[in-house]
Amino acid sequence: MCKIKTMATAGLFILLNASLALAGDPPMGFFVTSVGIGQGGNLGGLEGADAHCTKLATAAGSTGRTWRAYLSTQADGAEIKRGISARDRIGSGPWYNANGELIAVDLDQLHISPNLVKRTAVDENGKLVNGRGDKPNVHDMLTGSKDDGTAYFPWETGDHTCSNWTSSTEGSAQVGHHDRHGGGNISWTSAHASRNCTQEGLVSTGGAGLFYCFAAD
Repeated sequence: MCKIKTMATAGLFILLNASLALAGDPPMGFFVTSVGIGQGGNLGGLEGADAHCTKLATAAGSTGRTWRAYLSTQADGAEIKRGISARDRIGSGPWYNANGELIAVDLDQLHISPNLVKRTAVDENGKLVNGRGDKPNVHDMLTGSKDDGTAYFPWETGDHTCSNWTSSTEGSAQVGHHDRHGGGNISWTSAHASRNCTQEGLVSTGGAGLFYCFAAD
């Protein structure tokens, strides 16, 4: 009888732990970088930006995920195709923030009606990121993208990506607003251009060289 009771107790313990695991928050799949790289628009290219996402996510306790920066690039002016589009880099969703809140179930929702506002667009530690009305306001997020997350065509005037995220001196960057205030119909992706690609230039238009990170696995 004692053995049966022990087995029953063990079984209940396993079921209880399974239930708690199921009830836990889903793993983080989206965040705003808590700090930038600090070199203006020079992020070390896409590889450097992805590595920064991975570093911050790992420090926050996220393991076993493939992190991608939400950044587009531009093709050379002699080419007729687009560069790499941010939306094509980040997997298919769903994505949750560090506090377990759903941001979007898939790419369509992400670019049409995401749950992405100041309250939910938190950093990798689940903390709010300063937006309009805060000091300093750092709501400018580097994206290099159009409203729908696609890259600019070569014939569309200007550099929108700080030379594909390798320059802190020339060009400018298209930025979105994580707090969804001001500029553009879907302003988290594409609100306006930065003044230039220097760290000071990014700060002067309301940024700090921050960007979005998504789990692409």
